[in-house]
Amino acid sequence: MRGRWAAGIVPRNFCWIIKDHLAVSERPGGYAPNHRKVRRHEELLWLRAQGFTRVVSLLGSTHNLHAYEELGLEWSRFAMPAGADAREVLGEMYPALHGWLRSGERLLLHKEELGDCVMGVVAGYLLWSEILPDGPRAITAMEQLLRRQMGTVGRMIVSVVEEVPSLESFALLDGGATEAAAVEPEGDGLGEAGREAVEPEGDGLGEADGARADEGEGSPGGFS
Repeated sequence: MRGRWAAGIVPRNFCWIIKDHLAVSERPGGYAPNHRKVRRHEELLWLRAQGFTRVVSLLGSTHNLHAYEELGLEWSRFAMPAGADAREVLGEMYPALHGWLRSGERLLLHKEELGDCVMGVVAGYLLWSEILPDGPRAITAMEQLLRRQMGTVGRMIVSVVEEVPSLESFALLDGGATEAAAVEPEGDGLGEAGREAVEPEGDGLGEADGARADEGEGSPGGFS
């Protein structure tokens, strides 16, 4: 392979949530009948070339996991089937995400498509980790970053975050280090669209699409 193909191709609907640390996309290779093994391989090559260390799957199935292993990408799966009670899954996922991010990992989170579930999970994480102060701002940040409205499913996920064991409860288990890292990040840790959601100036849209993803410049605050 030569040129751009040697480095793979950007996953569809790729978007940074926390610049250089946490991103989302649709399932590498495409979802449902649109899935293609060749495309999946090219997208995973791109993720590896960009320094991603772990893929976090929200699928109810084990699809793609063997492909991640074959290319040396760590994976973790937190199954969130449609209609499932999200509280227990979020209670396991959010501390894990926080730990990986604090240790310097670069994460891609996906489900089949980039829709309400992924939007709700990520908005919920921004709320749970205290990067954003409340649910409405977290929802607005996701809508601006991904340039689409969050529907009922996503909003319901955000609404149950207050019932998930808090960041402070986990901070007590590790001597408070977790709380300090989350409450006082260096910068706000968000892409530009998320920052505009907190302080709504300008057009409210950041460098959210895959067209900007391959630049790989800059460093988010709040994570080492």
